Amino acid sequence: MSAGRIAILGILVTALVAGIALYYLQVFAYYEEIPPEEAKVQLVNLSTGEPEDVRVENFQGIDSGSSPIRYRACFDMGLSVPTLTETYEIYEEAVPLVAPGWFDCFDADEIGAALEDQAIAFLGEENIEYGVDRVVAVMPDGRAYAWNQLNRCGEVVFDGDPAPEGCPPAPEGYR
Repeated sequence: MSAGRIAILGILVTALVAGIALYYLQVFAYYEEIPPEEAKVQLVNLSTGEPEDVRVENFQGIDSGSSPIRYRACFDMGLSVPTLTETYEIYEEAVPLVAPGWFDCFDADEIGAALEDQAIAFLGEENIEYGVDRVVAVMPDGRAYAWNQLNRCGEVVFDGDPAPEGCPPAPEGYR
């Protein structure tokens, strides 16, 4: 075998290993399952403006310390949609983020379509981390989903611009 073929083979093997490692790191490595006994779902109360715990069942969740927007959860809501809309703050700009394929209870496309005509999104907690809100979407049948998404302050600041009017100042290191 010539030196050129060995070099090409070496490059191909290295690229394959690097590709597999990159895929694994993005899809599996940094996620941790949230044990159901540690499940904590909150919604912001209309009267107090503060998040409060709500009862949920059949909780499945994942999170990652590598990014504040990797949180995803699926569960059954213990309260009816009419009770929720009378008690908790609705979130107008809900856009579910895609979950890893192996977390199959969370389908961002299905949730997004449901938010257009039948599901209602609520604010779980504002600025759970600077510029990131927790959103909880509830289907009419009681199935519910939660995720973290950038709010208007986070979208601007994470692009490198100063915080817009009405936003808290960004912590050091965010600009």
